[in-house]
Amino acid sequence: MLLGKKRKLGKTIEEITLGEKLSLTEKIEDKDLLLFLGLTNDANPLYIQHDYAAQTPHKKPVVPPIMLTGIITSAVSKYLPGPGSYILRHEIEFLKPVYHYETVEFLFEISQINPDEHSVEIAVNATNETKEEVLKGKLHVCPPYPLQCDDGHALDNF
Repeated sequence: MLLGKKRKLGKTIEEITLGEKLSLTEKIEDKDLLLFLGLTNDANPLYIQHDYAAQTPHKKPVVPPIMLTGIITSAVSKYLPGPGSYILRHEIEFLKPVYHYETVEFLFEISQINPDEHSVEIAVNATNETKEEVLKGKLHVCPPYPLQCDDGHALDNF
């Protein structure tokens, strides 16, 4: 339970529609970068040192691509298909660097539904504040399975 409300599973494969979309906007803040880099023990100077990054063609620190991947996988877990889903495979191309303090808009779209394999394909694109495409890719996702027996307790700890 979350504040007295039972959380629901995400959409089952039967509830997902071809062309269904999700838009998500994320502002990349220092606190998020530092937390992520601390968890991964990544001290790449290109990610955190303004003085170093200023001497590179980037001119300023960039956001680790794996952090952007984390935002994508989190959106799948939270929204589309949602809780109970699992990413089977992802292919992501990072077209341009994302810089600290940028706002990135992610667009997800169900591009294929495979009931026989219990999977969906989700196209993902992201643009920066100037509408430049910074990444594109596709995800193969296993949506949540319907609960076998919903006695009201399966999601108590969720």
